[in-house]
Amino acid sequence: MRVYVPLTLAGLAQAYKAAELGPGPLTAYAVTPALREWYVSDDIEELEYAALNRAAAASLRLLAGDPAAVPRRVVVAVDVPDADASVDPDRGLDPGALGEVRLAKAVPLAKAAAVHVDADDAVADVAAAAGALGAADQGDDDAQFTVDGAEDHELLWFATQEIPNLIG
Repeated sequence: MRVYVPLTLAGLAQAYKAAELGPGPLTAYAVTPALREWYVSDDIEELEYAALNRAAAASLRLLAGDPAAVPRRVVVAVDVPDADASVDPDRGLDPGALGEVRLAKAVPLAKAAAVHVDADDAVADVAAAAGALGAADQGDDDAQFTVDGAEDHELLWFATQEIPNLIG
């Protein structure tokens, strides 16, 4: 199963140093039954893209919790056995948790298929979105517009061999 683990650049650096994503439990995103139902598509690539975007939104939340972090969303795509990713059926009913899975233990970074990171031109919008996230959660339409501005940026794809350059 392909899962998408949200991180920050600092989190990616820690994972690279430790050679694993962890320690567990980890929250990740994947194509779950609830995500399939919400997205209403049978195209696996579209569903995986939706899971990737859910992880990017979770990465933005990590950035909002760490104002000193470099404002670039980071998502690591990892292949794990299906049994390693559990879905909480009660969380699946929460629209904010669509696609959410739990990984009980650390995952070797060698299992990573790719890393997705914001481009440099997204930094200002991502920083603004991280700063506006709390107000958006409270229903502020202007803040939600700012958060949506970060979502307009596509994450770039990087091979795992490029991680040292990303964390530079």
